[in-house]
Amino acid sequence: MLFLKLAWRNIWRNKRRTLITMASVVMAVLLASVMSSMQEGSYDQMIDNTVGSSTGHIQIQAQGYHDEPTLDNSFEIDSTLLEEVAEQLGVASVIPRIDSYALSAGEERSRAAMVIGIDIEAEKSLSEPHEKIVEGTYLENNNQQSALVAAGLADYLDVTIGDTLILLGQGFRGTNASGAYPIGGIIEFGIPDMNNSLVYLPLQTASRFYGTYDRLTALVLLAERPEDVQAITRSLRSQLPEQYAVLDWQTLMPELVQAIQADSGSNFIIQLILYMVVGFGIFGTVLMMTAERKFELGVMIATGTSRISVATILLLEMIFITFMGTLVGMIASVPFMYYFNRNPIYFSGDAAAAIKEWGMEPFVQFSTDPSIFLTQGAIVLSITLLICIYPLWYAFKLQPVSAMRQ
Repeated sequence: MLFLKLAWRNIWRNKRRTLITMASVVMAVLLASVMSSMQEGSYDQMIDNTVGSSTGHIQIQAQGYHDEPTLDNSFEIDSTLLEEVAEQLGVASVIPRIDSYALSAGEERSRAAMVIGIDIEAEKSLSEPHEKIVEGTYLENNNQQSALVAAGLADYLDVTIGDTLILLGQGFRGTNASGAYPIGGIIEFGIPDMNNSLVYLPLQTASRFYGTYDRLTALVLLAERPEDVQAITRSLRSQLPEQYAVLDWQTLMPELVQAIQADSGSNFIIQLILYMVVGFGIFGTVLMMTAERKFELGVMIATGTSRISVATILLLEMIFITFMGTLVGMIASVPFMYYFNRNPIYFSGDAAAAIKEWGMEPFVQFSTDPSIFLTQGAIVLSITLLICIYPLWYAFKLQPVSAMRQ
């Protein structure tokens, strides 16, 4: 207890020195936390843009569909399966889908399109097509003879609300798929690939078009918490018959996983450089602190204070300063993370165009995950405590006579 009191009093004997050291720790935690918040936010955005609005967190498919995604590898709708999946702990939504391709055409132009049959109510929790309507109205029921066309595809085909969209393709087991559908709505996506090639049909209408009837290509699942995806996937794999394949989004989107891993590697190097700069900055303040107190420490040792006691006091002083700086840094980072989470940084011009080409919306929204500033605080705290080795070494090598002469 005596050492704690002495260490606490010592750090406030020279407020300027203490505040300078604390400021180094605060800035280190603040910079590392804000940078990590931006990085994690961009990853969450990438996942949300692709996984949360397209593939879902998990998909249940027929065995073989992932390797050969054709309608022939679809599976029959099973009410027992739907109930079992819907009751699975951690599953927020179950969205049935029929995914395939067809040639879309207007009066003069045609283009290959991804034609997706959707349950009009369930789909609202995934791609939210009802919120992306820029012209016309949303679908009314799953039997409606109407189509929703992506804005880019509509512009290319030169079609609009009320025009007829012609679809030609191959249905289940090689049957001919053809149909003419009035365009009921134009939807706009932030991802160019989807905006230039997507057509939504009501689920039953798509079933008749493809000749699949009571079959689906996938059940798309959304998890209540993305971090539970692996646990839900393992649970479903153990429960469902072998005829079904349960795939998480990492399996469905390997390109996204690789992109995140590559970006994480480059950001790790940047953060490592930041940690080195921060570490040397804190080390500089520690050197200043020990050099200023050389005479004081020499007197303490000369008057009978053991070196282990001097080293303990120095260590406690650094622990006090480090903990206070880390705590202040974590608290100071919260407003920045919260503000940029509520007010994302939007890009425009060439930067926005380049971001859209990568399939992302042109803004960065910071993450508010508490583990970010806790992790960064722990890392900076560890670096600072490692630097505390120097004052200990300094106390044990200090020669009292030479220290007091200087």
